[in-house]
Amino acid sequence: MKYLLLINTDPALLDALPPGEYDAMMQECLAHAAELRESGHLLASQKLAGAETATTLRMRNGRLSTTDGPFAETREFVGGYNLIEARDLNEAIRIAARFPWTRTGSVEIRPLDELPPLRSAPAADAALAQG
Repeated sequence: MKYLLLINTDPALLDALPPGEYDAMMQECLAHAAELRESGHLLASQKLAGAETATTLRMRNGRLSTTDGPFAETREFVGGYNLIEARDLNEAIRIAARFPWTRTGSVEIRPLDELPPLRSAPAADAALAQG
């Protein structure tokens, strides 16, 4: 089963780390990721640019609005993700617990959900046929 590990971090906790600690945590993270990649558990992984670079889109009453910044007002922000393969939630928890970011935020574990089959609609079929 595939799980997405959302790495949430609190900038205040990161800023409070002693000199060199962030680099040590990043090395710990990279080592754990390398082990997971070797064992076939890690499918994808990426650090995200800072929350201040985010743009949030919302559609309300037929109007699209954009907001600079992250999705919600919160101390923590999504700093990266890991897409893993695990037998079950217990194995996903064991994998996620070894990432150092639980000490400066949290790791949210979310199972991937299969998309339901698309329902056929006459207008959509006609549009596809016209290509």
